[in-house]
Amino acid sequence: MQLNGSGAIVTGGASGLGRGTAAVLAAAGADVVILDLPGSPGEQTARELSEGSAGSVRFAPADVTDEASVQAAIDLVQERTPLRVAVSCAGIATAGRTVGRDGPLALDAFERTIRINLIGTFNVARLAAAAMAANDPITVQSLPGVPETAERGVIVNTASVAAFDGQIGQAAYSASKGGVAAMTLPLARDLSKLLVRVVTIAPGIMQTPMMAGMPADVQASLEEQIPHPSRMGTPAEYAALVRHVVENPLLNGETIRLDGAIRMQPK
Repeated sequence: MQLNGSGAIVTGGASGLGRGTAAVLAAAGADVVILDLPGSPGEQTARELSEGSAGSVRFAPADVTDEASVQAAIDLVQERTPLRVAVSCAGIATAGRTVGRDGPLALDAFERTIRINLIGTFNVARLAAAAMAANDPITVQSLPGVPETAERGVIVNTASVAAFDGQIGQAAYSASKGGVAAMTLPLARDLSKLLVRVVTIAPGIMQTPMMAGMPADVQASLEEQIPHPSRMGTPAEYAALVRHVVENPLLNGETIRLDGAIRMQPK
């Protein structure tokens, strides 16, 4: 899929992986709308990312679990150009043992994590796919000598290495991200006749506001677990993979670990 002139939405776009992704897409010429909560610095982020970009960045306040606000963001994109790229970065991390000092993990905490991380991701994917289905197909050739491919859109979701290597206290988070990974192939199969691809990225330890809030010794300990390179990943590296996924038409139905070969220890 060609980014220049394409419409894109990025959830969680006010910070972290979402902000990094919006910056890369806009630099490539996409018309980007970032979705984030009304209290987020979304407006400021959009202004900053628009400066000097080949494309544009706008902000739409939205809750990924709310159909109306997500649809409004999609409609905002389509005021200018058809929606062809949707990237879901919004999510929360809930930590808590199944049975802790105060008893069993609160069910509402588990449900909230599933609702935002999994149901929110599916909500965005289904609404974005419905919009993409109305697009005229674009014929793309990713490399010289490679057969041309007709596409209407690309959906990129975000899981986590916790989907596969969940640590102590990550039952809710791992379940939510495992669900995102598990639905990747059926989504890709569902949408194949519509010429829409679906790929999931499972990041490892990344430099995000969530990670920055952890004590320095915890961050150092996590970095030591990463074989190579032995450091946290960056939003720019995540965004570079998003761009490659969008531009490589053979990538479909796969969950890609972006983690420096880490395999998370129990704690």
